[in-house]
Amino acid sequence: MNTFVEKSYITILEILKEKIRTAQVKASLSVNSEMICLYWEIGKSIVENQSKQGWGAKVINKLSKDLQRAFPNMKGFSYRNIKCMKQFYQEYKDVIIGQQAAAQLPWWHNIILLSKVKSKEERNWYVKQTIENGWSRNILIMQIESGLYHRQVLEDKTTNFKRTLPKSQSDLAEQMIKDPYKLDFLTIYNKAEEKEIENRFLS
Repeated sequence: MNTFVEKSYITILEILKEKIRTAQVKASLSVNSEMICLYWEIGKSIVENQSKQGWGAKVINKLSKDLQRAFPNMKGFSYRNIKCMKQFYQEYKDVIIGQQAAAQLPWWHNIILLSKVKSKEERNWYVKQTIENGWSRNILIMQIESGLYHRQVLEDKTTNFKRTLPKSQSDLAEQMIKDPYKLDFLTIYNKAEEKEIENRFLS
């Protein structure tokens, strides 16, 4: 391969690699949104049946065991996580969840926001900033605990907050692709396909 052809090949390779990364992120966002909507629906079912059918608090524990038995390869149906689904629905019960920015975040980003940020206005601000800036969970926690919302919004300095990484290179995109909850969620694949996908995402 001569020098000119080699340089051309390297250029094309980089373009294709970027296209693959972008496609991975888009696919992962789609799966993530479906999973978040499912969790919202589970939370809705619990809240509505506790109200209408008189389900007690113990139903969450029973539901957790039954769902884990029905879907043994999925990690998302622990008692703690189903309690989070209930809380998630209660916070977003008046909206169409699939149209909300929260559906673009990994599940545990949403849980962090629910547990650490009580104001809906402040929480929505962190959701928007997380998406725009590609924050990982640790960065999100750090920003919340350092009071970034109060410094940026209440001091009107949000215009300095526009430095972002390309989505395909951001920490958020990386976590979105590698999120084990979504790999478990996609139990439509057989074991061989699932292992191949997991290896590809985690390599």
